[in-house]
Amino acid sequence: MDVSETLRDDLQDQADVLVVEECDGNNEEEHKKLIPHDMYYSYEELCSRPFITADSNIPRNLLHLSHSFGYDCGRRGNLQLLDEHTLAFIAGNLLVLLDVHTKEQCYIRSSSGGGIGAIMTHPSKQYFAVAEKGHQPNIIIYEYPSLRPYRILRGGTGSTYSYVDFNRDGSLLASVGGAPDYMLTLWDWRQEQVTLCNKAFAQDVYRATFSPDCVGQLTTSGSGHIRFWKMASTFTGLKLQGLLGSFGKTTVTDIEGYVELPDGKVVSGSEWGNMLLWEGGLIKVEICRKGRRTCHSGTIYQFNLDEGELLTIGSDGVVRSWNLETIDTADAVDDSGLFETEPMNEITVGRNVSLYSMVKSSIPETSNWFAQLNSAGGLLVVGFDDGVVRLLELYNPQSLHTVAGRTCSGDAELRLRQALKPHNAPVTAIDYERSRKIMATGSADSTVFFFAVGERYEPIGFVTVPGPVQGLEWSPQSHEKNTLLIFCQNGHVVEVQCPDPRAQTGGNTFQLSGLPTMHFCFRSIKSRIKRDAEVALRQARKEKKKKEREERLKKLLEQKPDATEEELQEKEEEEDEEEVELPPLYIPSQPSPLHCGFYSTPGSFWLSMGGYDSGYLYHCKFSEEQSEDPLERKDEPFFFLPVHDTDHNPILTITFNSSRQLLLCGMEDGSIRAYPVQASDQQLSSMQAYWALSVHDNHYGPVSHLRFSFDDMFVLTAGEDGNIFSFSCLPEEELQKAMQLKHAKVPSPRVGLELEKAAQDIEDPSAYSIETAKQKLELDRMHKEAEERKQERRKNLAELQSQFQALLEQNQSLPEHIRLHRSEFELDIRFHEETERQTEERVMEVRKDLAWEEEKHQIGLKKLQTMFWESVVQDTVTVHAFKSGHKISNYRLLALPAIQMHPHQHGPVASQSANLEQEHWRNKAQPGEEASNISLPDELVTDLMIQSGRMQSGSRKLGSREAEKLRKAAEKAEKARAMIEKRKKEWAELYASKPSEDYEDPKDVEAIRLAKEKMGDFKLKSAKDFTVPEHLRMNVDKKRVQLVELEKKIFEKKSEMNSHVMALRDSKVEIVSLLHAKVEQLQAIQQHLPPEKRLPLPAVPVLMQEEMPERKHRYTRATLERYATLRAKLVSTGLDEQQNGENILELLEQEMQDTHTEAQNMHMEDEGVETVSQKQEEELTELEKEKREIEETKNLYQQDKLLKQMEEAVWHFDAELRVLRHEKQELDVYMKMADLRHVTLFEELLLLKEFEKREDILQERLSIYIHEEQEIRAKMHECKKQMEQKKRDILRLQGKEKTLTATFQASLGENNKFEEFLTRVFKKKIKHTKKKENGGEGGNVTDDEDDSDEDSDEESDRDNDEDYDDSETGAPLDDSVCPPNCDPELFDNTLRLREHRLDVEEQLQEEIKNVDSLKKECDTLGKKEKIVQNNRKAAEGDLELINQEKQQRLNEVDVVVPFRLHQIEYVNNNGVLPGKLDSALVLNTADLQRLQKRIKELQEEKTEQRELYKQAKQQHVQLRHDLKDMEARKKESEVRCEQLMLMKFGKLVELEVLQTLSGNRKVEEKRQEVRERDAKNTQELKYWETKVTEAREALTEVTKHNTERLRNLNSLLSQKKALDDQLNSQQRKTVGQFQGRLVEKQELQRLQQLVEAQAQDIEALTDEIRALSRKDGHILPPLDPVPPPVPAPPHRHTASNSDVHRKLNLSSKAVK
Repeated sequence: MDVSETLRDDLQDQADVLVVEECDGNNEEEHKKLIPHDMYYSYEELCSRPFITADSNIPRNLLHLSHSFGYDCGRRGNLQLLDEHTLAFIAGNLLVLLDVHTKEQCYIRSSSGGGIGAIMTHPSKQYFAVAEKGHQPNIIIYEYPSLRPYRILRGGTGSTYSYVDFNRDGSLLASVGGAPDYMLTLWDWRQEQVTLCNKAFAQDVYRATFSPDCVGQLTTSGSGHIRFWKMASTFTGLKLQGLLGSFGKTTVTDIEGYVELPDGKVVSGSEWGNMLLWEGGLIKVEICRKGRRTCHSGTIYQFNLDEGELLTIGSDGVVRSWNLETIDTADAVDDSGLFETEPMNEITVGRNVSLYSMVKSSIPETSNWFAQLNSAGGLLVVGFDDGVVRLLELYNPQSLHTVAGRTCSGDAELRLRQALKPHNAPVTAIDYERSRKIMATGSADSTVFFFAVGERYEPIGFVTVPGPVQGLEWSPQSHEKNTLLIFCQNGHVVEVQCPDPRAQTGGNTFQLSGLPTMHFCFRSIKSRIKRDAEVALRQARKEKKKKEREERLKKLLEQKPDATEEELQEKEEEEDEEEVELPPLYIPSQPSPLHCGFYSTPGSFWLSMGGYDSGYLYHCKFSEEQSEDPLERKDEPFFFLPVHDTDHNPILTITFNSSRQLLLCGMEDGSIRAYPVQASDQQLSSMQAYWALSVHDNHYGPVSHLRFSFDDMFVLTAGEDGNIFSFSCLPEEELQKAMQLKHAKVPSPRVGLELEKAAQDIEDPSAYSIETAKQKLELDRMHKEAEERKQERRKNLAELQSQFQALLEQNQSLPEHIRLHRSEFELDIRFHEETERQTEERVMEVRKDLAWEEEKHQIGLKKLQTMFWESVVQDTVTVHAFKSGHKISNYRLLALPAIQMHPHQHGPVASQSANLEQEHWRNKAQPGEEASNISLPDELVTDLMIQSGRMQSGSRKLGSREAEKLRKAAEKAEKARAMIEKRKKEWAELYASKPSEDYEDPKDVEAIRLAKEKMGDFKLKSAKDFTVPEHLRMNVDKKRVQLVELEKKIFEKKSEMNSHVMALRDSKVEIVSLLHAKVEQLQAIQQHLPPEKRLPLPAVPVLMQEEMPERKHRYTRATLERYATLRAKLVSTGLDEQQNGENILELLEQEMQDTHTEAQNMHMEDEGVETVSQKQEEELTELEKEKREIEETKNLYQQDKLLKQMEEAVWHFDAELRVLRHEKQELDVYMKMADLRHVTLFEELLLLKEFEKREDILQERLSIYIHEEQEIRAKMHECKKQMEQKKRDILRLQGKEKTLTATFQASLGENNKFEEFLTRVFKKKIKHTKKKENGGEGGNVTDDEDDSDEDSDEESDRDNDEDYDDSETGAPLDDSVCPPNCDPELFDNTLRLREHRLDVEEQLQEEIKNVDSLKKECDTLGKKEKIVQNNRKAAEGDLELINQEKQQRLNEVDVVVPFRLHQIEYVNNNGVLPGKLDSALVLNTADLQRLQKRIKELQEEKTEQRELYKQAKQQHVQLRHDLKDMEARKKESEVRCEQLMLMKFGKLVELEVLQTLSGNRKVEEKRQEVRERDAKNTQELKYWETKVTEAREALTEVTKHNTERLRNLNSLLSQKKALDDQLNSQQRKTVGQFQGRLVEKQELQRLQQLVEAQAQDIEALTDEIRALSRKDGHILPPLDPVPPPVPAPPHRHTASNSDVHRKLNLSSKAVK
């Protein structure tokens, strides 16, 4: 205790010193900044509230938190004790305060809305800390039990807090943040100030606690680390120094729990359950149980010290107590590093329970503990992860008859009624059919099982779906068909017809195969939506630009009516924006996950997708074409609805209330949303405004389920963070009334429930499912049938045995000379088996005797493999060419970590990891910026729509275009005003920034300074006065990075070449196998060829041992036996063991090759024998000989072709090998140079290590000086700032004094006869008395006044010569009394002003004294600064000397640089290469050329600068002349402008007012009305003109058709007349001639036919004319033309001719 108290006093003293230094004489201001102890914040202002869409009229109190049922048992340290009956734990965005006696809950919401990270109770139990999550979260300290926010700690981390802890006396608070900063911060929480901060680690940190016994010590632990911190005192103040724990030989583990022992040691847990005792940053010993059993079966989460015992809480659900003294003094007894001990006591909380933390009750002399545990399967759910569905029965136990030994307590109980296992994977969805007769369950095993609902649930069957089931939705009552909608996680949707409950399947499976199904597979359309939106946005921009261009042209024409088109084009010429290519259509390779959905109309449904397709609700329907494979389907939604702020926060669950007027959505970030909708709105067009509230944890608490109660009074939410919240839809007052009217009652138990046996539960996770059990029964039946068949076979076998016995007897009865011997019937080999068994037993005995030796050699072999084989990434492989003697070998590569020279890589690696981490979070922030840029145009469009809507609603007479013009005119006027103001500000800024006459550009000054410093400074590194630039300074870490990078590049180059060599080896293996196949084909072909035509077979190459080194490690039992035989033979020769082993291996290889050669020769000989046998065949016929010749020719061609292919394959391989060999030779040169570079870098690394310690000391000293200098400069800056303030105060007081004097002079007026007297009174110097504030000090005030009077009297006596005499009486006037005839008010005013003047003078003197003291302080700081600067410069000089010495030593390192002769240009005067090149300089050719080029460039730059100077000088003169001319022109323009104003306006006006004038709205409305009427009349006139035109066109068309028909009729009549005339003439010519009756009859028939055809034509034309005369006439296609009449001789039948004439006349009349 003495030591700790001393350390505490030291820390307090140091803190006081720091406070004094920071205050620096300004204590009064610092005390004013202290936060008073009685200050509190308002909880109503801090707590987060729901988000409501603007102008939505949604009430803020839409949902009220009713109760929290769940518990986040997986969160670390989620249980704190506030007092003896109140527990605190985190539930999502709430802190729940639970009264363990009354079970009442109190809730505190998070202030950020992003969740709560950690909580901790103050040691006094009067406060508790709540560390939140979100962007820049806060730590809020609440007072208990008032629950008022007491303090707010800001800026401790970037995104989340993972742990907080108070120190023992509660004065400090430690907090540790999560990713990305992992910042450890110590707070003076009462003053809301950061005391110390440092980065805790680069990975997750689980805990951070103060040591209860060692003041100033902290411990943090987390992912793969533990760190010990100490608040160390330096001359710059307190600092946090962290020592990272080294695991040494122990496996690195995550540390969840630990405890600090009183002597400073730390005991921590491990992932495997043992305890680790830490001392001095190292593991002293690992503690386990006897027999090397682990202390716990799993991770140890918490340690507690309680009355000399160490309590450990583990994930196995066991609490064990250990002897603290034994643990503290534990030490390893052997090299294993383990210490074995047993616990004093233990208690098992339960099965399948994982303990996370425990807190002890604060009631004195009690041993009650509250535990945070996670019980697997202890939640009250229907579907479980093992596929079991349990039916739990809720009833009122008080209604049961009391059974002996049983007491009924509580309002409700649950009882297992039935347990089913329909699935082999987690149950993900359960839903009842609308008539409650069928229950469906979905699972991750892609099955949906149906059950018939009844007293007992009976299985109906199951269906398989294309993916894991995400949700189930039965069709509502409004749908005609009773169907089930199944949502799969991979985007598939299946609609299944409801099965018949009575149609249970038979056979060996429950699978339903005849149910009608509809399939839908979601195909992404989000990229198309974005593309269409971008197209619409671009089109809107084009229209807007077009309108603006037209308006500008119109205005220009109004301003310049006489402007030409070229001038207008010049004024309007703008660069067209490059049309950015539209984003391509994108469909994710992996389908987006489907989260939820619901029915809209029969066959249609809404889907909510995640991943890339989030941000919308998709309206989909099933296709009528269902013949396609469901797995190959790609269906697209027919409608979509964008949902606000869901691109990265998709909707996971959706539910409606019973009236379908309120839609609730559960989000991925743990929040819930409420959308008011219309009940009949199936398209969800009314889903716009919403109400949102963060409920569950924002990081790992997505809302998995969201449901209304049966009466819509409550809403239940369940999240993946283990919490279940209940919300009421009514305010608390209305809720109480509604609950009284409709209070839910627990149902009474069924009759005879107490007598029923408990239902059998399914506890075994590996139990059979319903389907598996049914298949198992079928399998058992099949096994039974198989066993029966076996019995039948055995019976048959027995019968055969009896028959065999009969045969033996029959054989025995035969004569001896024909009798078979008994051995010939012997088939029993059991004797042989027995011999083998005995041999095997002896072998086993020998193996047992040699087990130790075998184990020893196996361990030795393993070590050798680890040392020489496992470290080898690739062994040497040599590939030989087939014909040439060329060969190529790869590089023998070691694993990269094994070839790194120095194991301590934490410096550069840490810096690289930090850079990578920063780059990661920088990149992580960019998507957010891109998202904001993308969404900006949408917001602009929305704003434009809103503005246009307002304009329409504000003016009914103006059209949208005119209103827009008027609005733009007003906007233009406003812009003009803004432009004028902006121009004024710019002119003011320009004049303010106008440089003085002697101004010089700082850049030019800096460039000149640098040029002077570096002019002509071309020192080499080898020069003694060479100064190493900052960016070229080298240290151990940088050099090590260079070394590692070089090794990596060498490894990559060699690996690349090795891959080429191995590919070449693989190709050789393929070629060898191909050659073997070709040889076999040749052999098969040559069997059909005569010997004289057979070409010799090429020798098939064999892969050498060095080409396949991996075969060295392959062996068989025959190989081992042959090795033993050869070894026994060679041992007798007396060779040594090494030579003996080499000879044995050579003999084995030789035997293998000989065996292969003999096999080939035997194969050839066999083929020769077969050929000879073929020669001895019989003589062939002529046809067979011809056929054989053809076949022989074909075989000869095949033989030549195969030989050519083999030769080409060999040739190509040899060519590839030679090319690769050339490349490897070039790479060998580069690798040798790299090796030389590696040697140089390693030598430099060793050299730098010698300077590392000295350099670090100097660097630390320099950093200290720089820090001190910065502090002094900060103080000087503050001091100068105060001096400036004081000087301003002095000027202010001086001004005040002048004001008082002026006020006095003004009060005297003119010709005041008492002016001299009053002036003397005003300026009289008296001793000024200080006013006292407290009334108790009145006596002192009186004394001071007396003294003042005495002093003033004495002063008056001394100034008698200046007394003023009355002009009338000649008596002197008393300046303390108002003289006669003087205005008393004026005298009193003079005295008052004198008092003010004296106050001002006193303040002025005080300020002058302060300025003097500040000057002295500033001078003192200036002297200190010079001293520190000298020290800093000395340190920099020492560091520079170290760098110079280091550079000189580095210059002494030999560097090998190979040169060719043409690269050496160093020759003597005679042009001969000198013998030594010591004084030569090695330069890169490019650098040398660059330097030579730079000389010319500098000469050119010099010339250019001279020319520029001349031009600038001339330009300066010209500008001065131009300035004078412009001033004269300016005056002329001003005079002319004023004259024009007077001529035009009659007075001078402001042009700015004219520019800011806007249009008259009434005039524009009248103009708009005129334009609308003109447009209406014009439109009506165009309509009637169009109608007239159409009527004329129709009339013209009808006239044309009628004319054409008349022409045809005229033609036919002309033909008829010609025929009549021809007929009459022929009759007249042939009157006397007689012809046969037959010819006459034929001619008559022909003419009759002709007349009939013409009559038909006439009738058809008549009908067409009649049809055309009607409006809706239909024109038939024209008939075939009538052939012309053939002349015939006249006939006597004149009567028929007259009939024809009559018919034609009638037809013509009809036509007319």
